[in-house]
Amino acid sequence: MNLIKSKKLSKFKDISHGFFGSKGGVSKGIYKSLNCGIGSSDKKTNIEKNMKIVLKKINSKRKKIFLPNQIHSNKFYLIRKKITNKRIKCDAVITSQKKIPIGVLTADCAPIIIFDPKRMVISLVHAGWKGAFKGIVKKVITFFKKKGSNVKDLIVVIGPCISVKNYEIKKDFLRKFLKKDKKNKIYFKFSHNKIFFDLRKYISFQIKSFGINKLEIINKDTFSGKNSYFSARRSLVKKENDYGRNISLIMIN
Repeated sequence: MNLIKSKKLSKFKDISHGFFGSKGGVSKGIYKSLNCGIGSSDKKTNIEKNMKIVLKKINSKRKKIFLPNQIHSNKFYLIRKKITNKRIKCDAVITSQKKIPIGVLTADCAPIIIFDPKRMVISLVHAGWKGAFKGIVKKVITFFKKKGSNVKDLIVVIGPCISVKNYEIKKDFLRKFLKKDKKNKIYFKFSHNKIFFDLRKYISFQIKSFGINKLEIINKDTFSGKNSYFSARRSLVKKENDYGRNISLIMIN
């Protein structure tokens, strides 16, 4: 099983977390093996078994993970005392409630954990280029601040996502970013008449703009990674008809 834990977050015994890859599950074929993609065409029984495996790894006795219905937006959902069984359309979840495992699914996009150890508030964010462009990360951090968090206390971890060398984009993509702000050019690399986007750098600069200095970046590339992670782009290159999803989790114990 390729489970990565943040060095910064692992110091806190009152939370459990993990960025999971594609190994250590029961799924077969293109979903081999820890596919947690409830939106994929994998067997539901296998996905449910995989969910149980990851829950056990973070020592959760709950049967379900609170997963949003991800829509590449800048919307987030705050879990208060009552948990809804509905899958909320959003791309980030925030809570201060104990024993509620929250998660996001990714397959090249970035999973981002935000933790305030002083106020005991956690968040998991799903940020692809669309969500990051719309400001999902900034919106969540702004909410933390609004509710009383000091940015100096916040610990932010960017999990495994696609690297710049494997994120080739077209000119209209570049134009979209430059139209918003010409300074966005620093998030692109130009090589042999090709253009590449640095998602990790784009997100980290947004985080740093708040004055957050406790930022940890897990430099694992979901595209290459010797198939240690599910990758939507790699599946497209291989002409596969679907792909698995990696899961990232956090819970207040």
